Amino acid sequence: MKRAETVRLFKTMPHACGYYADRIAENLVIDPAAPNLGQVYGGALAQGYRRSGGHLYRPACPTCADCIATRVAVADFRPNRTQSRVLRRNHDLKVRLLPAKAGPEHLALYQNYLATRHPGGGMDAADGDEFRQFLLTPFARTMFLEARLGDQLLACAVTDATEAGLSAVYTFFEPTLPQRSLGVFAILKQIEYCRQLGLPYLYLGFWLDGHPKMAYKAGYQPQQRLGPDGDWQEA
Repeated sequence: MKRAETVRLFKTMPHACGYYADRIAENLVIDPAAPNLGQVYGGALAQGYRRSGGHLYRPACPTCADCIATRVAVADFRPNRTQSRVLRRNHDLKVRLLPAKAGPEHLALYQNYLATRHPGGGMDAADGDEFRQFLLTPFARTMFLEARLGDQLLACAVTDATEAGLSAVYTFFEPTLPQRSLGVFAILKQIEYCRQLGLPYLYLGFWLDGHPKMAYKAGYQPQQRLGPDGDWQEA
C-alpha cells in the first residue's frame, strides 16, 4: 500500500473456526477505526483481505493455511454449459445493480433464506440492525444486485465496488426455487457487471480445498488464487 495509506493491523484472539469445528482460528484485522478504510479497501482485497460488516480481515491461523483468497479473471471468463443453462433458465428475471439500500423486502428475503438454508446457524433470527451491520458499512461502496420476477425480489447479491474489482460479500435468495440456481446466477451476473464497469476481477472470498461449502467456487474459470508468497497464481 502507498505510504499515505498506512494502517494498523490487529490480530484477534483465538476463536472457533467457522469452517471446521475441531480447529481454532485467528485473523488479521485492519484497524476498523482507520479513517482511510475506503481508500485501502481495493489494495487490501488484492492482498487477500475480505470484508465482513465494518471489518477487513484475513485468516492468520498459526497451524492452518487452508483459507485461500480467490478471484475470477473476468476478461477471459466464459460460462460453462451448466452455467449457460442457468442464464437461460433465468432469462425472465430483471437484474439491476443499485446502491445498497436495505428495505423490508430485503430483510424478509434474507430471514427466509437463513431460516431455510442455515437453520440454527446463529444468524437465522437476525433483525434489521443485524442485517445492516453484517452486510453494510459506511466506508465501502456497497451495491445490491437485485434479480426480480415482476415486482418480486428473488435474489440479492451484496457486492462492493473497488478499483480492484467487485467483491462478492454475500448472496441471499428465494430458497423454494432450487431449479433456478439463483446463487450461481448471482455470481454470473456479478461477472457481467465487472465487465460493464471495466473491472478486472470478481473477488469470491476464501476457497478451501475439499470443503463442501466452498467447492462451487472452483467452477468459475479462469480463476486465480493467492499463493503463500503473496502472488496471485492461476488455479
